[in-house]
Amino acid sequence: MKISAVVLTKNEEGNIERCLKSLDFCDEIVIVDDYSSDKTLDKVRNNQKIKIFQRQLNNDFASQRNFGLSKANNNWVLFIDADEEISPKLKLEIKNLNFEREAYYLKRRDYFWNQELKYGEVKKVRQIGLIRLVRKNSGKWMGNVHEVFYTAKNTSRMNNFINHYPHPTLKEFIIDVNCYSNIRAEELYNQDTKTNVLQIIFFPFLKFTYNYFFNLGFLDGPAGFTYAFMMSFHSFLVRAKLYQLTNKR
Repeated sequence: MKISAVVLTKNEEGNIERCLKSLDFCDEIVIVDDYSSDKTLDKVRNNQKIKIFQRQLNNDFASQRNFGLSKANNNWVLFIDADEEISPKLKLEIKNLNFEREAYYLKRRDYFWNQELKYGEVKKVRQIGLIRLVRKNSGKWMGNVHEVFYTAKNTSRMNNFINHYPHPTLKEFIIDVNCYSNIRAEELYNQDTKTNVLQIIFFPFLKFTYNYFFNLGFLDGPAGFTYAFMMSFHSFLVRAKLYQLTNKR
């Protein structure tokens, strides 16, 4: 079965080669680039499998993924981010897949501060996964950020992992959290969602408590604490920015 891969890029010169190397089994790779200003595209132009489309993100990751889906020529499409790679075991599993379902959940393991995180914020995607391998016309991506593929078709779950290498430095983590919280706050505002001071104060605290204690994030050591803290800070920023949008317009 022929497979197209779709990869979104924006200044990913440090990640893109690792990502593309793991996609060597795919028959086609569609790069949707948000006008990178680094050497991302220079590192991919010589690959004959790759088709490059430059398109502004406009704070809508789902639209960017759906665009990539529309440009894929093959009936099966694999979505992977530039800071991810298909593990060798998952590659073999996909190559031996009988493609009986319309979409497949792929489990993901996150590496942060040079260690694998197993608990906390990432526990769910590590155990359940995300829909990333889909048949064309089986559904579509929705959500401006933290987007999800929605389908009414039959799905299944694969056994092996995507490897994810997010936020290599704390500085980059803070930049990402600030960027993604802007998009999410704007999205909630456009949906007429309201917030208040109590949510701004208590929701981040409750999220940290849930992920760090109930989801056992403390078992991941200092990296687990930092990840739980930063993601609760993301929740704080989303609600604080939403409050500003609601009360200034």
